[in-house]
Amino acid sequence: MASLLALRRTSRSMLHLKAWKVRYSFYMAARSLIELIDAEIAKLEEARRILAKATQISGTHIARAVKSASAKAPRKRVLSADARKRIADAQRKRWAAQRAKNKKEA
Repeated sequence: MASLLALRRTSRSMLHLKAWKVRYSFYMAARSLIELIDAEIAKLEEARRILAKATQISGTHIARAVKSASAKAPRKRVLSADARKRIADAQRKRWAAQRAKNKKEA
């Protein structure tokens, strides 16, 4: 009977030891993940500092670019039919003068 109790105590302590090992390995895995995340955060913070510094230097240029990009496009000009006719007639007159000049030279 005494050996049976000793065996039970031994098996309990072995179970506790195994459970402790599992918890410890999980703890170490979590710690290594946290260290990796912290390293990545440090890299991202450094990149942010560099970008923030760059925008401070040329902040006015960036503001101008954003302002000009967001500006409204100019309205399209519309010509009346009479204005288009006058422009077309003037262009035909220029072409006729050029043809006459070329004919005279040839």
